Amino acid sequence: MTPSPIICLSLALGIALGGAAATHAEEQLRQGDVLRVFMNHARVLRLDRPVSKVIVGNSTVADATVADPTTIVVTGRSFGTTNLVLLDSDGNAIADERILVSIDEGNTLRVYRQTDRVILSCTPNCEQHSDIAGAANP
Repeated sequence: MTPSPIICLSLALGIALGGAAATHAEEQLRQGDVLRVFMNHARVLRLDRPVSKVIVGNSTVADATVADPTTIVVTGRSFGTTNLVLLDSDGNAIADERILVSIDEGNTLRVYRQTDRVILSCTPNCEQHSDIAGAANP
């Protein structure tokens, strides 16, 4: 069975956009902006200088892994903000940036019934989002 041209085009576009996202993430670190990561998603950061140590302020909000000396993978664990400190082999700070972990608003649905609120994550099937504080009945 041969893959359809649409699937091949989608894969090629996804690969191309993935590279653009990594470049954009590196640019955000240089500009001092907040690095935004969706919960349960990963962002790839490519750096000009090798990293020796990675420190995350609150590891329950985000996690960072050194894939290779110039590539860091940041994963959103739960909602909130924390910071990411990158050190070189001499202990000098390469970066100290804020990370904001949030929900992908494009794939959510909120259901309100009087004072009750339920947030559904629809990717592609809608399921109740269990990790949002205050989302279910108080």
